[in-house]
Amino acid sequence: MTVTPPVSAPLESLERRLRSPLLHFIGGHWVPSHSGDTFDFHAPSDNRRLGVAASGDATDIDRAARAAHDAFPAWRALSGRKRRALLYRVADLIEARATEIATAESVDTGQAIRFMKSAATRAAENFRFFADRAEAAQDGLSLPTEGFLNYTVRQPVGPVGVITPWNTPFMLSTWKIAPALAAGCTVVHKPAEWSPVTATLLAEIMHEAGLPAGVVNLVHGFGESAGRALTEHPLIRAIAFIGESRTGSLIQKQGADTLKRVHLELGGKNPVVVFDDADLDRALDAAVFMIYSLNGQRCTSSSRLLVQRSVHDAFVDRLAERVAHIRVGDPLDPATEVGPLIHPRQFEKVCSYFDAAREDGATIRVGGERIGDTGNYVRPTLFTNARNDMRIAQEEIFGPVLTVIPFDTDEDALRMANDVPYGLAAYLWTNDLTRAHTFAHGLDSGMIWVNSENVRHLPTPFGGMKASGIGRDGGDYSFDFYMETKNVAINLNGHRAQQLGLPRPDPKEQ
Repeated sequence: MTVTPPVSAPLESLERRLRSPLLHFIGGHWVPSHSGDTFDFHAPSDNRRLGVAASGDATDIDRAARAAHDAFPAWRALSGRKRRALLYRVADLIEARATEIATAESVDTGQAIRFMKSAATRAAENFRFFADRAEAAQDGLSLPTEGFLNYTVRQPVGPVGVITPWNTPFMLSTWKIAPALAAGCTVVHKPAEWSPVTATLLAEIMHEAGLPAGVVNLVHGFGESAGRALTEHPLIRAIAFIGESRTGSLIQKQGADTLKRVHLELGGKNPVVVFDDADLDRALDAAVFMIYSLNGQRCTSSSRLLVQRSVHDAFVDRLAERVAHIRVGDPLDPATEVGPLIHPRQFEKVCSYFDAAREDGATIRVGGERIGDTGNYVRPTLFTNARNDMRIAQEEIFGPVLTVIPFDTDEDALRMANDVPYGLAAYLWTNDLTRAHTFAHGLDSGMIWVNSENVRHLPTPFGGMKASGIGRDGGDYSFDFYMETKNVAINLNGHRAQQLGLPRPDPKEQ
């Protein structure tokens, strides 16, 4: 497959940028690794070397952690109003450079440009949303009791580590960094080594917006070196991580010796359950979008489709027709719906499930093959005649691959929906109001959309159950992670009460 990206100003700008190595950003300065080490990163469209990035290790992480530690007192003391103004400036600059960001993200990750433009807009929204809460972030509760006034206040936990993935990395980085900054924390950001470009753009933007030196630091590198050093560093008080469940488990272990709090946004094997009374046209549209957009490389993709048997065959026939006509191609082509997968390693992982499906007795109704001999392109795939105990129904494939399983009763559907290690998201299609509520309450998922695809409302909690993570993002839930809550108890029956001859409470009754 020959991929010829269109020549454009953002693309030419990106090519000029990548002629020089991507550097770390530590303490307000762009610096190489202390060791001088670098690593190559590649374009998913043809696996050519796209650029070179500084490869950080424990020494570079230590420099960044100390810079964040030194910057923390002044950033914490800055008023919420002033932090809000700075974060709004970041949002404005993201919007001003949205085309540049989208182009870089598309080239670096293989994601279709049609989705990356909206991802840049989402990133700006993240900064504005949390900026608006910066002033009230420290607000607490008044809890009076007899003889005492108790009140709570919140304060930022300190320097935090943010480790972000390679799927839509720019937007997901802002999803973690924006609330941390609004809360008054300083940040050391370690992006995925497969997609380092837009992390550099984000650091540039935050520096241009006027964030003080050391408030945000960026260290490129690998998980085994830079990532582990960050999770173990004693000056880093919390780790916010997005990625696969196995890595999340390692991060929790690595942070244990320094008693770090961890927030883990992990994988999913999310069901979309379609009952025979649903609006089948809308359910079909949503099922296709939620697995085949973003190359199927997102944690909330609906990778298992449970369809009631009475409508199963007709629904699957229509689904197969849609999947067969999904346009795969150059990620910079506005008409492309599915681009190349991020990396040859991920490409091989996805392709391995084609053999697993055949071995377990499933049918490859559509796809199940690579496209061309250049780049990491796979044909959008539909597995049918599947059971819930098959690998294709239990394991997170993280590609444009959908497994369809029939069910008979509500009880069958609920059992299969819950019978996986994960519990991130679920999608339910029915016009029966009682069933919708009952089924939603029975699902072991952190987020459930009824008669809808994934529509994010930023004040609501985002997070999973079981192997899908620990903690919640969004709204005030983010501040619960990035801030400590403390109680202040004021004795109202002290020395002044004695002077007035008022009775003092019995301490035994307190």
